[in-house]
Amino acid sequence: MDNQTTYSQEIMDTMEQIKALKEEKNALIMAHYYVPDEVQDIADEIGDSFFLARKATETDADIIVLCGVQFMGESAKILNPNKKVLIPAINADCPMAHMCTVERIEEVRGEYPDAAVVCYVNSTAELKAHSDVCVTSANALNIVQKLPNKDIYFIPDQNLAHYIADQLPDKHFIFNDGFCHVHHSITKSQLEAAKAAKPEALVCVHPECRPEITAMADYVGSTSGIIQFVDGSDAKEFIIATEMGVLHSLKTKHPDKKFYTAGNMQLCPNMKKVSLERVLEALQTEKPEVTLDTEVMDAARMPMERMLELA
Repeated sequence: MDNQTTYSQEIMDTMEQIKALKEEKNALIMAHYYVPDEVQDIADEIGDSFFLARKATETDADIIVLCGVQFMGESAKILNPNKKVLIPAINADCPMAHMCTVERIEEVRGEYPDAAVVCYVNSTAELKAHSDVCVTSANALNIVQKLPNKDIYFIPDQNLAHYIADQLPDKHFIFNDGFCHVHHSITKSQLEAAKAAKPEALVCVHPECRPEITAMADYVGSTSGIIQFVDGSDAKEFIIATEMGVLHSLKTKHPDKKFYTAGNMQLCPNMKKVSLERVLEALQTEKPEVTLDTEVMDAARMPMERMLELA
């Protein structure tokens, strides 16, 4: 646990109850960097989407408690169909995960018969089921450049697609209209103001941000990539252009360094719906459980397993 964080006795008691139930039920608690600090502190595994997807295939736990939004729980279930997967905040959804349709995928396939449908894991199981391969922000470039297809329909995030397309000029990208509202809301004027206020700070940007934001970065990468960049940097100040939840890990690992946000709305309200109380209740009741149609789950597993193979 973060030794710089002082929690109330009530929170500490809840944490102890969670730990006891976790051991009793052979459960693994997995948390994304964007959930509240105290939830990260009781997790067995903390990471970004790619890390959590990979780790979900390696556990011998009977129960996976996925502390994140719906698509993350679905991904864990798809990769572990015989395990019980719980998602504490069943109403924690990702708007971007729905920003494409099966109908649109079929339209693109009709227009571009050679197209590979590359699906960002931040998407519904239904969209994954109609895709050729899944990717995360950490492995998208590596995977797309390995595909033999020239035409790439990248769903649902337009900003990550543009970031990858700029590095692969030999590929022809068909862009989707989706975006992450947290990253998309960071503006050039906000980042310019942050850089003016902290001129010595290095700028770390998530590729879900707009192209004009990634163009201003000293480093562009996934959440885990940003942490690794800070780990290896001698710099003492950083402007972080991603969801604010990652600051907890950064400050814990580097108490001697300073971290600033790039804007004033770097917060995902859905990720913050995951609370200690909901984690405890999920372990007590073994609900809400992620359930998916078998046919959809089987179809979605193929592009996810291909992602793990190619990555």
